[in-house]
This record gives sequence, C-alpha cells and structure tokens, in this order.
Amino acid sequence: MKVYRSYEDLPRIKLPLGQDIFISDSTIRDGSQMPGIVMKKRHKLKIYDYLHRIGIEKLETFVFNDRDREAVRVMLDTGFEFPEVTGWARANPKDIDFVLSMDGIKETGILMSVSDSHMIDKMGLASREEAEKKYTDALQYAVDHGLRTRAHIEDMTRADNEGFVFPLIEKLLEIDPDCIIRLCDTVGFGLPFPDVDEPYGIPHMVKRLREIGSKNIETHIHDDFGMSVACSIAGYWYGANWSSLTFLGIGERAGNAELEKVALLLMQRVEGFQKYDLQSLTEFARYMEKEIGIRVPRNKSVVGRNIFAHESGIHTAGIIKNPFTYEPFPPEVVGGKRQLLIGDSSGLEVIRFKVEESLNELMHVESKIDKNDWRVKAIQSDIQRLYNEEKRISCISDEELKRFVEKYFMLDSIIEEHGDNEMQN
Repeated sequence: MKVYRSYEDLPRIKLPLGQDIFISDSTIRDGSQMPGIVMKKRHKLKIYDYLHRIGIEKLETFVFNDRDREAVRVMLDTGFEFPEVTGWARANPKDIDFVLSMDGIKETGILMSVSDSHMIDKMGLASREEAEKKYTDALQYAVDHGLRTRAHIEDMTRADNEGFVFPLIEKLLEIDPDCIIRLCDTVGFGLPFPDVDEPYGIPHMVKRLREIGSKNIETHIHDDFGMSVACSIAGYWYGANWSSLTFLGIGERAGNAELEKVALLLMQRVEGFQKYDLQSLTEFARYMEKEIGIRVPRNKSVVGRNIFAHESGIHTAGIIKNPFTYEPFPPEVVGGKRQLLIGDSSGLEVIRFKVEESLNELMHVESKIDKNDWRVKAIQSDIQRLYNEEKRISCISDEELKRFVEKYFMLDSIIEEHGDNEMQN
C-alpha cells in the first residue's frame, strides 16, 4: 500500500531518454528587450550573480554597445565557471567579429530566421536559397574563427520545416556537428503534445532533429499562447538537452518560458536531478521587482507573495497540522516564507494559532490555547463583524490581532483581577 503523507513519499518522474539536461538563461539578452524596462550594467551583473548562485550553466548576452561590453567584461573577469557567458550575433561576419573581440567568449548564438515571413518580409531576402547561403556562410565563419556555435532557428513553428528548415540544419551540422540547434517557437504557436505534426508539434520537431543527427537540441519558447513552460518540458521529454529561459519569463510581448518554473520542476520532481540551488529565487524576484520594475503577480507560482499564504479555515487547519497537506514544496526550497493570514474565511484553528504566536511575542513565554476558548471565539466574532458590518476587504494584520489578544487575554484578565480585589476589600 502506498501512503503519501510527506514530500519524500512522492515518486519522482524519469526522463524517458535519460539524457543530461541543462539551462541556458536569456534574461540579459531576450529579457532585456521587454518593452518598458532598461537594464543597466549593475542590473546585468546582479542577475549574473543570481544565476551563478542558482548554478545555471550558461547565459547569452549582446556585445554590440559599450554598456553591454563593459558588463560582459566584468562577468568574464569574475572567473565563475557557471554561468558561461556566451555571445549573440546576426548571421553576418561583422556581428560575429563583435563577439570575437570579447576575449573570453567561446560560444555564440547566430540568428537564422526560417519562416518565409521573416526571410522575405522582414529581412528582404530574395529566396530561401539566399537565406541558406547567408546562414551557412555565417556559421562557417564562426567555426573558422574558433567559436562554438548555437543556431537560433527563428520562427520554426511557422516554417516549412521538411521543405527548407531540416535540410538547412543538416548543412549546418556538416559544418559544426556539435552545433546547438535552437528550436525557436518565436510567437508561441508550439504545442507539447506528441501527436501534433508540423509545424506546431514540439515533440515531433525534437524527434526529427535527433533523426537528422543533431546531438545538441535546445528549445526557446515564447509564451503568447501560455504554453511556453509545457513546451520546454516537452522538449526535454522527447530528447532536447537544453532549454533557453528567462527569469520571471520576461521578454518581448508575452515573454518567454520562466526559468524559475522549469528549474523548480526539475529539482523537485525529476529523479536524480539535484544540481541547482533555488534558495535565492524569492530574493531574485524581489530584486527584479524593486530595481528593474518587473511587476510580480501575488499569485505567481514559485516566487509570488501569496504562494505560501493561507487564509481559508480548511486550508490553514491542514497547514498547521502538516504543511504537506496544501503546500507542494517547502517554502525554504525557494527562499520563501509561510504566512497564515486571518480573513473573512478563516476558522477558529488559525485564529488560535495566531493568538498563541501573539501571546508568545507579547509575554515571552510559550502559551497553549484551546480553539474553543471563549476568548478565541470572541476574537473570531469581532473579526467577522468587521467584514459583515464595516465591509472590510483586507486581511487582519498581525498588529491588529495583537490588539485583540491584548484586549481579551491581557486587559480583561487585569480588569477581572482588579474587580475581584475590590470585592474582597
């Protein structure tokens, strides 16, 4: 008989192919293109430090202007093994020369747009043949100059993959067999289901890339239809060994697959995967919120302020007895903190618990209170009156609760004692 009463009891999932998997962060590159934000040098260096603390293997960055280059120089001089700093270039020698000029960068991504809309309408190329020559020449130039390569196959989920993209990739792999082929779902059309065929099926495309000889496959999924994390996980499931992610999912339009979600799922639910340290995730999110202006919804998974907050009676009662009941992972895993809140749906158990906390703080002695104590019930009645008669819409703060505790557990006791003394006199 299987009993699941603790986190350790739960079975972990296994990747079917058992390959080693990695994360490449694009917060500083793709994330910095998010409308309305500006990443300064100090921001990029701090993000780099957080990624180092987590243990992310790689990041990509622009090196085109002085601000970017100054930040990259400091990163390279820091000497961290992880994350490796990699470059980014359009498919032309001039861009690649920018990367080559940064001594210490050993790998670059090369942008290769493959949908007809991108090649013809955006880039003004005359034909697919012209695009193929442009991309293969650029990759050859990077390889000839000693760079490892990453082919950013842009807009693959709206491209003619069998007719153009897969033959192109075969030619790229002839130039660099170790090239990381980045499957880019540029506007979020990808789907994670194995039975979905061209051009939307992420599992189908990953399997085809493996069939044509790609040893290194990476997903880069945008979140326009809300499927980015699911598609990134599907990529791993069917044989990709990398995923390109951004912290909090920042990026253009709806952004990218969120690093924190994918990393947490790997750490908490995949068998044998324990290489990241996620304890700084909550701190990282607060930094992005305060310093860069990224609004983090209160209910955002992994790092939202509400994800370990409990108010309703049945939930708080369960949490007090065993946090496993309603928390999928312990708060300390991501550097979070549990909060038991009192609101209009709170029952006697959480009020009793919070009363004990307040008494311990006020009197500096450990107190034990029964939830059926008349004073606990009186506090609950007073709280309900606030919601019923005063139309209150916020939770009861700890300071407010302390005033209730002082009223019923301290002042009333003093009054009763004083009254008894007067009667004796």
